[in-house]
Amino acid sequence: MVHLLLMLSVIIPTRNDERTLVPTLSSLVAGAADGVVRDVTLADGGSTDGTLEIADLAGCNVVGGFADRAGRLNAAVRRAKSQWILFLEPGVVLGEGWRHEVRSFVEMVERRGETDRRAAVFAFGLDGFGARARAVERLAGLSAALTGLPKPEQGLIIHASLYARIGGFRSIPAMAEADLIRRIGRGRIVRLRSLALAPRLRRPFAGPKAALGAGLLMLRVPPRLVARLYS
Repeated sequence: MVHLLLMLSVIIPTRNDERTLVPTLSSLVAGAADGVVRDVTLADGGSTDGTLEIADLAGCNVVGGFADRAGRLNAAVRRAKSQWILFLEPGVVLGEGWRHEVRSFVEMVERRGETDRRAAVFAFGLDGFGARARAVERLAGLSAALTGLPKPEQGLIIHASLYARIGGFRSIPAMAEADLIRRIGRGRIVRLRSLALAPRLRRPFAGPKAALGAGLLMLRVPPRLVARLYS
């Protein structure tokens, strides 16, 4: 039986994600059955489609009513029932074996007393066949190597003590996830082998600003400063 402290509170930011939410929740069912997942909370930005109905049917908690994404995510963390948090994007499906690897990671970190110094992300995968999907995966890997930043689609496993120590998500116009990762520190993040399969690679911005932002991140400019491009 999994010890209570090893259970995860899963937090999913949503806004009109009825089509993508179901596969993500389905991939968590086995984790809930064997005790790895304790509860799931949607940090919802005002969905008007069937997202909240799906959450109700699945037994998820819902946090809303905040002006920005950071406020909703931080509120969801405060309501989490477990000390270990898994942030997961809607549409992302966790690959086979993720439960065992996460359990091993958490046990190792707790055994070493490093809960306030270690976090983890999954390996990035694109849910598709063919050369184009594999090319996107390679480009994502190259981007991570150059910027030191994993994709939001890779999820984030973090203990509440570390999350609190670095101040949680900041209310910035963009790149809140990248800003959080930078404050955790590249050397403190473990890359798991298990895949987080995304239906597509999220591209919230495009054009010259996106190119400039990517270049600044490669130069290791803090994401909170790069985010001002999009304010």
